[in-house]
Amino acid sequence: MTSPKHDATQLELFAQERFASLKPAGAPAAPSAPPAPPAPLFKAPPAPTRTLPAPPVGPNDAPLRAIQLGSHTVRYALRHSARRSYGFMIDDDGLRVTAPRRASQADIDSAIRAKQRWILTKLFERSERRVQREGRAPVEWVDGARLPYLGHDLVLRLQPAERSHCIHDAEARTLEVGVTPGLSEWQVRERVKRWFQDEARRLFGERLDLYAPQVGVSYNSYAISSAGTRWGSCTVAGNIRLNWRLVHYPLALLDYVVVHELAHLREMNHSPRFWAVVASVFPDYDGAKAALKKRSAEMPVLFP
Repeated sequence: MTSPKHDATQLELFAQERFASLKPAGAPAAPSAPPAPPAPLFKAPPAPTRTLPAPPVGPNDAPLRAIQLGSHTVRYALRHSARRSYGFMIDDDGLRVTAPRRASQADIDSAIRAKQRWILTKLFERSERRVQREGRAPVEWVDGARLPYLGHDLVLRLQPAERSHCIHDAEARTLEVGVTPGLSEWQVRERVKRWFQDEARRLFGERLDLYAPQVGVSYNSYAISSAGTRWGSCTVAGNIRLNWRLVHYPLALLDYVVVHELAHLREMNHSPRFWAVVASVFPDYDGAKAALKKRSAEMPVLFP
């Protein structure tokens, strides 16, 4: 007599029943696995990505370098010079590094990592300011538009004229622009921009001559600049450059930048000695720095 055949599933079932019958009565049940946590009803949105600005590269420029700082890849422009120390400059276009001529890439990387916290903080500040600036609506170049000048508003008055002109009425706080036949909006904007630049050039000369004796220095020359957000610069030779857009801000903030650059003719650094020179002429330099930063974030888009 042959025994019946059983498949694997039946044998496993019989074995489970057999072991269950041998378990003594009253024995505690085997611990069951903890229940799985309930799945979330809503999935949290991904954290917004924070992009870091990188300098533009022209057709004749060297390619950007890159370094990993924590979880962030920082791309920067590198320049070698005869200076013995490293220089780091951050503006809205990103990071620019000046290194000694014989510095190796490993030395440059070490110098950047030593300033990692400051570099990332400044790059993120610039990125956020750029987003804020791009989110602001540009000024409409129409009669009655308001243009910031030395901390106040000038009312733009467009008048038909045979020849283009700009007439500033300080008492009425108006800027009259003569609009010739066929003059387009961008030409009006450029005409006003030239007026602001001329005003900046005039004011810078006056304020430099006022404060240079107070700082105890003499400068060689000055010029206006159109840098993104760098307010000024000064060379060892005494050549000073000041951003013409300072003409939009209160005179006190313009004066702070003037004193700042003149102080570099005594201390070409930002050491405590340098700030002591600034404070001797402009005591509330901390307040001026904060106000300049705040107002620059609120400034309307005048000349994209």
